[in-house]
Amino acid sequence: MKRLEEFIYNILGSSSKQKMVLIITFLAFVASIMMFPTKLVLAKMLPNKSANTFSIYVDTPNGSSIKETKRVTNCVVEVLKQESEVTNIEVFLGEGAPLDYAGLVKGSSLKQGENLSEIVVNLTDKHDRDEPSFLMTQRLRVSLHDKCQSLIKNTSIKMIEQPSGPPTLASIVVELYAKDKTKMREVANKIANILKSTKGLVDVDIMQDEIYPKYQLVVNTSKIAKSAISIEQLNNILYLAFEGMKVAVENSQNSPDQIPIFLILSSKSKALDSFSKEALEAKLSALRLMNQKGMMVPVSELVRVEKVDSNPAIFSKNLKTMTNIIAETDMVSQVYPLLDARDKMIEEFSKDFIVKKDEGISTYMFDLHLIDKKTKEEFLIRWDGEMKVTLDTFRDLGGAFIAALVLIFLLLVVYYKSFAISGVVLLGSFLSIIGVIVGHFVANLITSETFFLTATSLIGFIALMGISSRNSLLLIDFAMLLIREKGIPKQRAVAIATATRAKPIMLTAIAIILGSALLATDPIFGGLGVALISGTIAAVIVSLIFIPVLMYNTKAIN
Repeated sequence: MKRLEEFIYNILGSSSKQKMVLIITFLAFVASIMMFPTKLVLAKMLPNKSANTFSIYVDTPNGSSIKETKRVTNCVVEVLKQESEVTNIEVFLGEGAPLDYAGLVKGSSLKQGENLSEIVVNLTDKHDRDEPSFLMTQRLRVSLHDKCQSLIKNTSIKMIEQPSGPPTLASIVVELYAKDKTKMREVANKIANILKSTKGLVDVDIMQDEIYPKYQLVVNTSKIAKSAISIEQLNNILYLAFEGMKVAVENSQNSPDQIPIFLILSSKSKALDSFSKEALEAKLSALRLMNQKGMMVPVSELVRVEKVDSNPAIFSKNLKTMTNIIAETDMVSQVYPLLDARDKMIEEFSKDFIVKKDEGISTYMFDLHLIDKKTKEEFLIRWDGEMKVTLDTFRDLGGAFIAALVLIFLLLVVYYKSFAISGVVLLGSFLSIIGVIVGHFVANLITSETFFLTATSLIGFIALMGISSRNSLLLIDFAMLLIREKGIPKQRAVAIATATRAKPIMLTAIAIILGSALLATDPIFGGLGVALISGTIAAVIVSLIFIPVLMYNTKAIN
């Protein structure tokens, strides 16, 4: 360690070398911070997770028949059959699959209707295949959209992966609040189109029912009364003609309950020749009921057919009418597509609306308030989903980091009775962020997927504060001991303290690096491992070179 002692002694003996150390450290700090706006390092709540299963939601337009939904679903299944890593496929037509973690938060339990289906895809074990599930879904998404989504216009096919973190409806959720439902639909469509044109966003969908034409049977009660036919008879024949119904029960010793017997017509008998009023009336004319006098009465005489619009479901939150526009990210962070989409929305809506932004740092700082220039009607665009969780998490971790800094500083002030010494320790601890950011940049270069700076990375950085503070404390205490009790000049004392304490500092660093090596390969806690490894390396360099320069120029150390 004699060489290190002389190296530090020479630096402290030259003001130009001291300035060079300070300038290099400052430039390294600025360069690391600039990796965020230049997108050399990307931030995200949690990285993608490789699982042994994923789901596919098929949503054909409202009013589509089960036959049309099955056609799109079969196309998806045929594409999946070509994948060697797919072990089995489960198809649920007209309903959602049994709830799993993803389905619980994505609303699978609410799926019910002829225009909906869910496909559960089971894969070989993730440890036995090279391609992780999130890369497989990314690759299959393109094929499914090209081959199957175009079979029926306005069909939506969404890839649903198992969440790797907090449950959210989607990566990006735009909540649109308004009073006028018609105008809200227009604004929602504009938002969806902007999201679709934003790079990095896929599976864009508006979570609201479409208004579609349908035919309604209106009962003529006066004719029913004159024909001596009951309403129950009419209901039964209509159910038999179009749906099927229970007509009897069977008792079995193997079943504690009665087993219902259903009568259902063949698909050809139930189907109409075309979607028209005339085809439905012709179907009703072929149905006849026997009245109490034994006469056959056509059903078409008892009901009339009216073409009406469907009644869409109304969604609300906090007693306010709203709708959700959702989108998933395609192997990118949520932050950057959100900012791009938000800028496009401001530009687009400024033509017809007065656009107001939320001011200040808050959970809703990206919200947009729209006021129609003509009608003065107000709309609120609020961002939710994993994006909001990301902001909340980074805000909370940032608060925890600031609290840790304040507490460390106060403890050091009480111990040393010096603000200057406490500032030296705190500054040295904070500069470990250089290693954290650069470590993620290097990890991103050597990995096949994007390596994000995640919430676990920030946890690792906060943990490094204590380790870095300990390194500085070792140097300061030993240097002050040499100066006060041994009478060694300050320059030599700082150099001796640095060389003597270098060994325990490095041994501690090696222990941390080896202990964090396994974490670095984990898909979820990889950010924590990289932060601890690279941050520790930076903390050692800062402690052995930068801190001695600050110590030598601090008058309180004597």
